[in-house]
This record gives sequence, structure tokens and C-alpha cells, in this order.
Amino acid sequence: MIEPRILQRATIVGTVLQIGWVLIGHFFPAVRGMANLFLFGVMMISALAGYLYAVDYASGFGRGILGGAIAGGVCALIGVAGAVLIGDAPFATLALWTAISVVTGAAGGFWGQIAARMQGRTPRR
Repeated sequence: MIEPRILQRATIVGTVLQIGWVLIGHFFPAVRGMANLFLFGVMMISALAGYLYAVDYASGFGRGILGGAIAGGVCALIGVAGAVLIGDAPFATLALWTAISVVTGAAGGFWGQIAARMQGRTPRR
């Protein structure tokens, strides 16, 4: 149901971007100071990870959404945990921001499947 290699690639890309975003927030306090901007970046990176999974796998909406949710949630969990560990975010944000990122990863998976269909990719069985 889930393609582990594609999931791993999407999660690695998302994780690298999340860590980069956390470092930007750490060294540029204006980014970190605006919690909505910081959360928006976390969400968009998770959506991108979900999109990358679904467009590469092209296996239908259900599988794209599920894989996108996993990729988005895992990379956000690692990124937000890094922000908590270096003291840039309170511990209470870990669960909430990860849950929000699971949803945006699922949305990215949906749009990734739309893109796969527009490119003419056939669903894998």
C-alpha cells in the first residue's frame, strides 16, 4: 500500500527542508518571532513532502493522501522536535504542529495525485 522507497525520499527531502527552516528561524529571530510565519513554513514544507510522495508514486488518491500524511507528519515531527530542543519553540507545540502538518501533508498528497494524473501517470497496483 505504501511504497517505502518513495516515502523515504519524500521524508528525507522534507526533513532537510524542515531542519533548514528551523535554522533560519533560530538565526533570524524575526522569522521565529512571528509564530504564524514559522508555522506556515512548517506546514508548506510538509505539504511539499506529501506532494512529492504522491506525484512520484501515482497510485491513486487514497494511497497518495496516506503517504503524503505520513511523509508530512514525520518530517514535521523531526523539524519541530529540533526547534524544541534548541529552545526556539515550546514543547506544547510539538504535538499540535505535527498534527497540523499531517493534515497539510495529506493535502499535498491529494494535489500530488492530481498532478500525477495531469502528467498522464498511471496508478501502480
